[in-house]
Amino acid sequence: MASSSPTSRALRNLRNLRSLRLLAPVVAQTARVAASDAVARLRPRTPGAEAELTLPAPAGAADFARHVHVQGVVPGSPGQVAELVADLDRVHEWLTLHLSWRGERPSRMEAGAEFVQQIKLMDIPAQARWRVERADAEGFELRGTGPMGITVGLWCTLAATSGATSVRLDGALDGPPVRGPIGLTAVRSVETALAESLQVLAGILGGGSLARIAEEPVRHERTGRLLDPTTPVVIGVGQLVQRDPDPAAPVEPAAMAARALRAAAEDAGLGDDLLGRADLVYAVPSASWTYGDQAGLVAELVGAPDAGTVQTSPYGGDGAQLAVNDAAREVAEGRAHVVLVSGAEAGRTVAALQAAGREPQWTRQPGDAAPDRVIGIDRTANNEAETSVGLGAPIYVYALLESALRGAAGTPDAEHRDRIADLWARHSAIAAGNPWAWDRTERSAAEIATPSPDNREIADPYTKLMCANLQVDLAAGVIVASVAAAQALGVPQERWVFLHAGASAADEWFVSERADLTASPAIAAAGAAALDHAGITVDELGPIDLYSCFPAAVQLGAGALGLPWNDPARPLSVTGGLTSAGGPGNNYGLHAVASMVPLLRAEPEQFGLSSSLGWYATKHAVGVYSATPPRQTFAHLKPAFDRPAPRPVRTDLEGTAVVEAVTVPRGRSGDPEGVIVSAIAPDGARVLLRREDPADVLALIEGDSLRRTIALVDGRVVLTGERQELPEPPPAPVRTERAGGEILVVTLDRPRVRNAIDGLTARLLERAIDDAEADDTVRVIVLTGAGGTFCAGMDLVGAHGGAVPVTDRRGPLGLTAEPPTKPTIAAVEGSALAGGFELALCADLIVAAEDATFGLPEAKRGLLAAAGGLWRTAVRLPRAVALELAMVGDAVTADRLHGLGLVNAVVPTGTALPAALELAERIVANAPLSVLVGKQVVDEAPTWTPEEAFARQSELASPVLLSDDAREGVAAFAEKRSPRWTGR
Repeated sequence: MASSSPTSRALRNLRNLRSLRLLAPVVAQTARVAASDAVARLRPRTPGAEAELTLPAPAGAADFARHVHVQGVVPGSPGQVAELVADLDRVHEWLTLHLSWRGERPSRMEAGAEFVQQIKLMDIPAQARWRVERADAEGFELRGTGPMGITVGLWCTLAATSGATSVRLDGALDGPPVRGPIGLTAVRSVETALAESLQVLAGILGGGSLARIAEEPVRHERTGRLLDPTTPVVIGVGQLVQRDPDPAAPVEPAAMAARALRAAAEDAGLGDDLLGRADLVYAVPSASWTYGDQAGLVAELVGAPDAGTVQTSPYGGDGAQLAVNDAAREVAEGRAHVVLVSGAEAGRTVAALQAAGREPQWTRQPGDAAPDRVIGIDRTANNEAETSVGLGAPIYVYALLESALRGAAGTPDAEHRDRIADLWARHSAIAAGNPWAWDRTERSAAEIATPSPDNREIADPYTKLMCANLQVDLAAGVIVASVAAAQALGVPQERWVFLHAGASAADEWFVSERADLTASPAIAAAGAAALDHAGITVDELGPIDLYSCFPAAVQLGAGALGLPWNDPARPLSVTGGLTSAGGPGNNYGLHAVASMVPLLRAEPEQFGLSSSLGWYATKHAVGVYSATPPRQTFAHLKPAFDRPAPRPVRTDLEGTAVVEAVTVPRGRSGDPEGVIVSAIAPDGARVLLRREDPADVLALIEGDSLRRTIALVDGRVVLTGERQELPEPPPAPVRTERAGGEILVVTLDRPRVRNAIDGLTARLLERAIDDAEADDTVRVIVLTGAGGTFCAGMDLVGAHGGAVPVTDRRGPLGLTAEPPTKPTIAAVEGSALAGGFELALCADLIVAAEDATFGLPEAKRGLLAAAGGLWRTAVRLPRAVALELAMVGDAVTADRLHGLGLVNAVVPTGTALPAALELAERIVANAPLSVLVGKQVVDEAPTWTPEEAFARQSELASPVLLSDDAREGVAAFAEKRSPRWTGR
């Protein structure tokens, strides 16, 4: 599989370690001694008016090294409370320490009974073997053993007070690990869980609704499989279409989204109570009305005001599928049980109001309104070259892409137009059967291809009926839940559709810089990763929906996934596409998911794939679904892939070039407004031209100009020659490739200048590292140089010409301000001088050839090693050596630095990369969490004060010491076998 569960889980845990400092949520919760957001939403809270007795600590609690307790008043008599808390069939409802049962157990606590329970310590599963010491009308006492020799105790003490019951819950831990590094953090997590449990207990006894969702395996009745309780599943979908909106009572997008979510709740077989249980609410931003926090407003409208809120980036049709993928990830990682995803557009309403001289009077949120989190990429859509020739709108860009696709296929213009019109006619037939489609008119290919007053030409070869229809009133809602929540809420299993995998990726951002206008490496990588994780091939797919704003988008997606785009037997839409079904701003993809779910319910053995894209086939998201349970844990994959080199782009044609694509933007009358040309120069650069002279327009559209030579002679376009291949793009200065599945090799490849870093190389190096960091399947990065040299540092010639190698985020050389967080090895051949040495210093480990040299010669050129070289050598080398490097500037050998501990291994010349890969494999063979947390401790330790060092180490180490992998490692050693890591 492309994404192994151990790696994925371990790297998700690392993100928690880094972004949340791992146990910060536990400590924060303890400080508040309040329930988490989910628990805080339970009603009623512990009553505060009743008198509360001060209950004594239970006998025996003092026998433990660590002991905590909480106390409060709950409704009901002691007998009622005792009946509930001693019922083992209901423990999952109130005890938040509980995860699941192991083996047989009694239904009630009785003195002398024994059972095994999976509990949660510091949000990590841990097995506890309990013996019931006492269970009566005054509570209970449990004693037992946990992992790593830990002993545990749990007490509940009850006493009547003013018509209610005072409840004291005590927890205690002992054993070598508890007396050592993990004790304080572990007992804090127990205290937090007991406080949450008391809150939940009060809610249940006070007549609250379903209090807590059991985190126990769920049996899937049709297949007989036991499912992890956090398995994400779509339980409800809803759509709304307003073909004839009422201008007298215009409905705003947020209200439409709320209606769609209510329809989704009805689809799940439940009502609005389901929406009120939402842990998270996602919104795909509306283009017809701007909200600062659309997700928050929708959350209030559906009765979930306390839910966390997430929004996708302001622009991009990838947002809907991206939101579903992210929601599924939150469920799979246990951070949410019920998640609402919605989006809506009121484009038709806005147009009607504006035609009447009115403006919408809809919700205006405060200026500082914002969701809790924003996901997705948000960048300027066009570069200066594209803007200068008029490629500032999707219709013109996609028309240009369409021309490039025709040119690559070698299809005559009329034939190609007929083929894409036939594709769109088949889409219209699908829309005709879709009750939620905006336009359910079935049209012929001839009707779509032929210009008419109602179907004017927009940009060759597109007519209006080949373009996305944005003036629509549409909304969609999807409810994603854990199977534990779905089961507890009573959603029938025949309504469940599982999310098997999601993936997202982006192509070269600016269209004009793409190596090939007819290919999408990002869709190919995302699709392959998602299908591989789901364990199927593209040939095994049933329903498919490829984003269909224009025919070019479908062809790009189909080509990347290996699907035929012009086969009538293989539909590529379940809605009818953005022309007929409607193109609601950013939110089309959610309609695709909502339309696919019923199809998969009807055919539970089938798999479906939905794709979404943003801007100009720039950013992409893919999802794989089925009513059959997944084979492995859901993952939102962000695959690292080898990217082709970007093409330089110019707007002046000097000499000749080969025509790659041509489109003619047309006015409302159908007359040409000019012609836009993309041509490839002999050096591989792309030349964008806009010509408005009628003679030039005629020269380019008369006959077939694609793949012919273009030149400007006396200021006029001249086409010569026959069809030919396009010049290749320049070689990539940074290459990436997989080695051993979980290792990514990043190679600097400018050997003619000793791999010196110019502006483009810095940008591509940053992107390669970003890709590696985002991909959960990459565990180790190896950085090396091509041609027998590691790196000569900054390209001074390029810098002198203005190409300074500093990126926005990772800074100098595209790396030194923010090195990778994943384990990184530098494989150094030849010289690593100046910035090259600074790059090597960003690695965690260095493997160097025996003739490799390192140095900071900046002082010889009046410069300074300010990209981290001086600072990192001062930290990692003796002061005298660091000063020698800074002030003398002479190179030093690998042997010398090996002796000083900076270089990890010196190997024969020519073998640095194989030796680095062998070292990387040894890292990969170890427990993922141990490696990642070990690196974090070593990285952070120099910043800790002596007073905080032990506590910080304990916080970071505790989850590792209590992990499944810790138990597996000990067991494997004892059983003399290789460990099987899970990353948990």
